[in-house]
Amino acid sequence: MDILINALILAGVFGVAVLSPGPDLVVAIRNSIAYGRLTGFWTALGFGFGVLVHVTYTSFGLAALISQSIFIFTIIKMIGAVYLIYMGIKALRSNGIKEIDVEEAPSKKPISAFKAWSQGFITNIFNPKATLFFLALFSQFINHSDPLWVYAVYGGVCFGLVVVWFSLVSVFLTIPRIRNKFLSISKWVDRVCGTLFIALGIKLALTKNPN
Repeated sequence: MDILINALILAGVFGVAVLSPGPDLVVAIRNSIAYGRLTGFWTALGFGFGVLVHVTYTSFGLAALISQSIFIFTIIKMIGAVYLIYMGIKALRSNGIKEIDVEEAPSKKPISAFKAWSQGFITNIFNPKATLFFLALFSQFINHSDPLWVYAVYGGVCFGLVVVWFSLVSVFLTIPRIRNKFLSISKWVDRVCGTLFIALGIKLALTKNPN
């Protein structure tokens, strides 16, 4: 039951992060506009596999750290909390995504499914913010005594949310009227996400270490 509750909480928190405008969203819209929705789907799948990499090394790394040193884990947790608060403040000050950010699309020449996938994967895996974000997020859920299937559940939740959301982006946000409306409110999306990130950071700082 605890694992189910944790998975639902993780889905909620990570879902907010996925909705927050960032590099992945810009690439998703660009590829969909320039090459079509199918390319957007492959790009979304690339994002998903990038997330799986982050989830894997973060989960096993934190589990090993907890089993070896609660003190070091506490330091990592506090760094994560500070980073979430910093990210929240930055989001509160953001002006959202501008139209020019997504209109500067590359060549209209079709690209392969693999190239679209690799663009999504590389964009996600080399996002310098991702490591700290996942460290902060999974500090609240990982326990060194958890069986492997628990990590698989958490990874599946994150993978599914990313692929579904960015697939929807390729469908709906390539419709000019919907895209323009979303871009016009992206600043306020960041405001909401920023508030939630700050709250999450404070919660993480106050959370007791797992046994």
